[in-house]
Amino acid sequence: MTSAAAAGRLAWSIPAVFGVMGGIQLGLGVWWGVLTLLLGAGLAVRDVRPRLAALVLLGAALGFGAERLVTGRADPLAPWQGAQVTLTGGWDGQFLTLKDPPARLAVAPKPTARPGTLVISGRLVTPEGQRTPGGFNQAAWLRAQGGVFLPTPTAVLVAAKVRDSQLEKGLRGWFRRGLTVGLPAREAALMTAIELGDRAEIGREEFTEGYGIRDAFNRSGLAHLMALSGQNVALITVVLIWGLGWLGLPPAWRYGLPATLLLPYLALVGVSPSITRAVIMGLTVLAALALGRGRPDPYGLMALAALVCLLLFPLWLLDIGFQLSFLAVLALTLSMKAAGRLPERWPLWLRLALVATVLAELGTLPVIAGTFGQLPLVGLPANLAAGAVMTVLVPLGFLAGLLGPAAVLVNLLVRPLAAALLGIVEVFGQAPVMAWGQVSAAGFVAYTVCAAAGVLWLWGRVRLSALLGVVMACTLLTLLPGTLRPARDIVFLDVGQGDATLVRLPHLTLLVDAGGSVGSDYDVGGRTVVPALRALGVRKIDVVIGTHADTDHIEGISGVLRGLPVGELWIGQRKSDDPVLTTVLTAAGEAGVPVREVRRGDQVTSDGVTVTVMWPTGTVWSTEDNENSVAVRIQSGRWTAAILGDLPDVTENHLGLGRLNLLKVAHHGSRYSTNTAFLAETTPADAVISVGRNTYGHPHPDVLGRLTTAGAEVWRTDQLGTIRWPIP
Repeated sequence: MTSAAAAGRLAWSIPAVFGVMGGIQLGLGVWWGVLTLLLGAGLAVRDVRPRLAALVLLGAALGFGAERLVTGRADPLAPWQGAQVTLTGGWDGQFLTLKDPPARLAVAPKPTARPGTLVISGRLVTPEGQRTPGGFNQAAWLRAQGGVFLPTPTAVLVAAKVRDSQLEKGLRGWFRRGLTVGLPAREAALMTAIELGDRAEIGREEFTEGYGIRDAFNRSGLAHLMALSGQNVALITVVLIWGLGWLGLPPAWRYGLPATLLLPYLALVGVSPSITRAVIMGLTVLAALALGRGRPDPYGLMALAALVCLLLFPLWLLDIGFQLSFLAVLALTLSMKAAGRLPERWPLWLRLALVATVLAELGTLPVIAGTFGQLPLVGLPANLAAGAVMTVLVPLGFLAGLLGPAAVLVNLLVRPLAAALLGIVEVFGQAPVMAWGQVSAAGFVAYTVCAAAGVLWLWGRVRLSALLGVVMACTLLTLLPGTLRPARDIVFLDVGQGDATLVRLPHLTLLVDAGGSVGSDYDVGGRTVVPALRALGVRKIDVVIGTHADTDHIEGISGVLRGLPVGELWIGQRKSDDPVLTTVLTAAGEAGVPVREVRRGDQVTSDGVTVTVMWPTGTVWSTEDNENSVAVRIQSGRWTAAILGDLPDVTENHLGLGRLNLLKVAHHGSRYSTNTAFLAETTPADAVISVGRNTYGHPHPDVLGRLTTAGAEVWRTDQLGTIRWPIP
């Protein structure tokens, strides 16, 4: 085939979208955006169409301009940052939208009130970045929610209290009432998540105490069911096309009418990466079929959808929802090839159902593993079972929404289907998951090599033995660094106003406290500490130490006991009248974790490091919990560190720690700890303070002054986030 004959095989949208992505990356200051541009230009040259190269440059200019437009806007809430305010705005379950000034903001804690108009008070603060490994980067996520025509959320209203609320009106309010009328709270929350993508209410629902429904969706590999995507669009449009075909309408009407309804549907459910991608692709396919043009090229169609999305919302390029949506669809384009590898005697629908789930999971594997720190092991059977229910449930739920309050009869059918789906989630959500740490650049390279080998195998270009060899080689290469240089450090996790300290050795993992949230139902252990541990590659914990019965120290231990295998729980005073400690001990009993009451002199040794309990003596207990804190000394040769819980200075002076290299400052830097005499004895070179936003005045200026006078360099989690300290 000559070069002229080979030209024109590439859809114009493919090199164009590489240009847009490269322009956005350059606007963000990412140097390898140049490589993205070169890739787009290379595709154009390979296709022997020089004008496509010009399109790459045009796309780069448009992408760069869109990124500058979104990130360069002035913050309308800047004058009120740090102020106590009362605001009135529209609440959609995710953001509060103000009219004057025109702005959007997040709210913490999320209001339990349903979407509508809220009068709400709180303090405006700037969003935080990623504070712990595997933690949520609120600032980056909020930046990605802004678009060319949609304000970027620039602030968070913390300590928020709803003063007044009115249910949302209009079509969306009507639709929401139809989804929930006549349904129990749990099923109503599920339908709101499935049909509107509003997961606020389902996030508060639990199967049993400590076993949240959203966690079960994640563990079973069914979390995508609560993210509006192509599945919703496909199921609803297929039902419409079938109904219009049953009426005998010609193709122009059969496909054209559903196409005209997709944009109103997008306005109804709200803009998000996955649903916007699905609507653009669905609209293009339906329009082509209505005009008799046949089905568009799948790769060109995907590129077109990405092009439109990124020109309107340039920072979606960094959004995990955008990445997962396109990676999954890209993998699904191989469905027919993969189905052809299964026995031909199996029905095609069954083969496609099997390979679709596997391909989607493999296509999104590195993003899922690196972001959530775990991989479901039962995704295939769970998706097959749930898919059968969703096929009927999604169209019925959509019909119920359209009927509004008159949907009582339809919801008689919805209720058992929703209950069945919840039952599937509950059962499969109890299956074990594969823990996973953060994915490095080398890990992504290894995955890309394996994925390329897999695609070549599906196309018959390489043998199965070669594919397995590539996978085994890449797996061994990625395992080598951790095997040759295992972790040996202390990690002071940023859990806000609380404590959580991880000691990692090649053959010992020890966690001292796991934070807590005073006056809130936020599960610090399950939602902050466990994801951080997984991101750090921790698959089990040998010893968990609960220093004392204060919420900000031990409440999160319950979530850790439920989330990871734990060998032993150490405590000091076993109080029988403390509800938080009782909850922790109950969780330990349910998990089969033995509880040990430690005393001065108890210790554990591993890899040349000794962890010794220095307090309590256990002879006399104080009425003050802080004075009963478990304090430990960590010693590696001549290097010594100490973790002191909330011990007051009177008790610190009786520990006899001697010289310290590293001090974990007691009680978050309270003025009643870390006195001059104690510092004169220990002379620490470095001091770590675990602290967050608080009204207690921690760390106290007197303590900071004493540490500076003693020659200690101070490291604070509220300023630095999570702090890692090597153990020599």
